[in-house]
Amino acid sequence: MTTPEQLTAHIPADMAGLRLDQALAQLFPAYSRARLQQWVRAGEVRVDAKQWRTRDKVRGGELVELTAALKAEGAWQSEPIALDILYEDAALLVINKPAGLVVHPGAGNPQGTLLNALLHHAPELNTVPRAGIVHRLDKDTSGLLVVARTLPAQKSLVKQLHARTVQREYDAVVVGVMTAGGRIEAALSRHPVQRTRMAVTVEGRGKAAITHYRVAQRFRAHTQIRVRLETGRTHQIRAHMAHIRHPIVGDPVYGGRLSLPAGCSESLKLTLRAFKRQALHAATLGFLHPLTGEAMQWSVPPPDDMAHLLAVLGEDAKS
Repeated sequence: MTTPEQLTAHIPADMAGLRLDQALAQLFPAYSRARLQQWVRAGEVRVDAKQWRTRDKVRGGELVELTAALKAEGAWQSEPIALDILYEDAALLVINKPAGLVVHPGAGNPQGTLLNALLHHAPELNTVPRAGIVHRLDKDTSGLLVVARTLPAQKSLVKQLHARTVQREYDAVVVGVMTAGGRIEAALSRHPVQRTRMAVTVEGRGKAAITHYRVAQRFRAHTQIRVRLETGRTHQIRAHMAHIRHPIVGDPVYGGRLSLPAGCSESLKLTLRAFKRQALHAATLGFLHPLTGEAMQWSVPPPDDMAHLLAVLGEDAKS
């Protein structure tokens, strides 16, 4: 546990009639309402030296005393796993995640994850929910991730994600020759039978999901596309591209059976057969810095395996 921060404030008259937790959310915007509710229930909030309930109504003029005590969020272990850190300051980290690295511990992956590596690099992340991870990439998707180092930074980044102002653009290689870019708006939810998959749902069900894509390169029987996320659902790009019958190359869940283009080179056959992950890379990430409000953006090229796939596809298209 870090050293508790002692905060005080007077409730202004214009907040009269609000619930205590509503007033606290306005007085201490660096912390989420859920976190403030936890502190109220734990007795870490005093109003005129008395303990209140979250639903008690304020009148205005009360003195609020808050002990902001940050506790360890879980029993996760730190591990000395190398990280490709592109940017780091007191508020955040921007990381280029390799394919094959799981982001968060879970069933079957209790260790060896990005979270374990983050705790070794920055032990204070143990007091931030999910060690500061505000969005995820699938295990076999490479590319850019932002991690919040403090609660205020996390709240700001989550708010930007919910407002859909975080810029996230991906490189992908899909099966089939696409004639033009487009927009996919199709709600997603867990597959009713295969629970590790997501599925496009009928109207009125599932969570709204919107994906934009444009063509970057066309090959003999494949297309390189640039994908922009408007929403960020689990497996969104993978499920959406499969839905329009252009699954991502190598996708073990949504890709279907391997299809080799007629008359393709031996090199392309070998490359496609050997490519065992989805050809998906988080190439660009942009947002407003949680402290300064400065617009920041990073871009990274695809990793070697995907760059090789694109090169072989290009050579095959010339033959």
